[in-house]
Amino acid sequence: MLPQEQEQEQELCPERQNPCHDYALSRNDDMPVLLIGIDDTDSKYGMCTTYIAVLLVKTLSKYGKVALPILMRLNPTIPYKTRGNGAVALIVSTEKEKEVKELVLQTVAENAELKAEGTEPGVVFVRCHELRSYAERRLARFSAAAVRHVLSVENAEKTLAKLPAECSAFKKKGRGLIGALAATGFFFLGCCGDERLLDKTYELIAYRHEERWGTPRDIDDASVFLADRLTYPLTWDTVDQSLRRVICAPHSPCPILFGIRGDDVAAIRKAYEVIRSEPVKMAQLFVTNQGTDAHLIEAKISDVENYHSYILKGVVSRDPIVTKGGHVFFSLSDFDGTAAIDCAAYEPTKGFRSVVRKLRVGDVIAAYGSVKNYTLNLEKIEVLKLKTHVVKKNPKCDICGRTMESAGMNKGYRCVACKTYAASPMLAVERRDIDEGFYEVTPSARRHLSKPLIRFPSKIKVHPSR
Repeated sequence: MLPQEQEQEQELCPERQNPCHDYALSRNDDMPVLLIGIDDTDSKYGMCTTYIAVLLVKTLSKYGKVALPILMRLNPTIPYKTRGNGAVALIVSTEKEKEVKELVLQTVAENAELKAEGTEPGVVFVRCHELRSYAERRLARFSAAAVRHVLSVENAEKTLAKLPAECSAFKKKGRGLIGALAATGFFFLGCCGDERLLDKTYELIAYRHEERWGTPRDIDDASVFLADRLTYPLTWDTVDQSLRRVICAPHSPCPILFGIRGDDVAAIRKAYEVIRSEPVKMAQLFVTNQGTDAHLIEAKISDVENYHSYILKGVVSRDPIVTKGGHVFFSLSDFDGTAAIDCAAYEPTKGFRSVVRKLRVGDVIAAYGSVKNYTLNLEKIEVLKLKTHVVKKNPKCDICGRTMESAGMNKGYRCVACKTYAASPMLAVERRDIDEGFYEVTPSARRHLSKPLIRFPSKIKVHPSR
């Protein structure tokens, strides 16, 4: 095990030494403010768009003030995403716009996986100081739509044409323009009036040296569990306690060593300092929409579309069944019974499946998840009302208290020992081994955008996975 070397301190970004919570530049600054959005620079073979953002944070500082970068997760159901469907944005206060643009485009060109099929980088420059309120609202609507809907390059180009902005697509399709433009709208989402879109969290990402990319990561698991124990719940999804598994480190050949997510910057940094690993090349704090449920749309079951994520309220209309592979399925119907959808708790959700199996026909729930093939892939559920079920049982003998046996079809019940007789079964209310409230999947199966129950207000009844 290689300890983090002392000299690495000098290579880390300034946020490690100065835990500043102010991530946006003042709109009252005298210098012009440039918003820079970047997306789709990675592939399944390597690279990460956040890595390019960190390179730019370090180099753009010579041209002006650079704010805390943005990591924005977009629609998680998009079929052409690489991994987590994340785009980045930088906010630079500068009078050297030309030089900044040239440096950004050069950095993307030199580091993006341009030769990989399906990698289509896009870069967007928005002159923030020239935005008017109507333009801010337009940008916010596009950004919100990118988190919840399926957009096209044409959608992005039409929006760009109405903004004080420029763009650059590195390949013919230029699909990266969608995420790049969406990321620049991150701080204007307040225009949408949606609480989930307003929510923000943080992630501190540590990066590997180039010569280690694609090799197994050298991280001391015990130190990660210690970091979690010292900072949870201000940090979350660092480990999966139920599986005793470290989940803050990816398994792809990308430059990321690990990332610490949370609500409190000081707690995030504390966790980072505790973790022992191979040497870190650099690290950067991002403000993000991870863990906010920003992707969810409240809708009726009859309005469901593929590649969208929903909150669907309804009644369980078919008892859960377990299929080959350990997946659990049940049906959820609208209250008027006019529409229904299959809901799935797949095997990777682990213990969450045991909760889902306890649902019964007639239970009223809210199901949270993403739709593919017109099946809702569950992320969490809220049990709103449990149906009372009356079950028939063999009666007990009034004399000895033993359970009677059947005397034959339609012949009642008898006690062998006491020779007593009962004509009818005993009716009893079934005990439900499930309570009302929220239940969630295990952390290792949680999507970037899905909100952990530990982040819910204390007045809401929750049953966290740990």
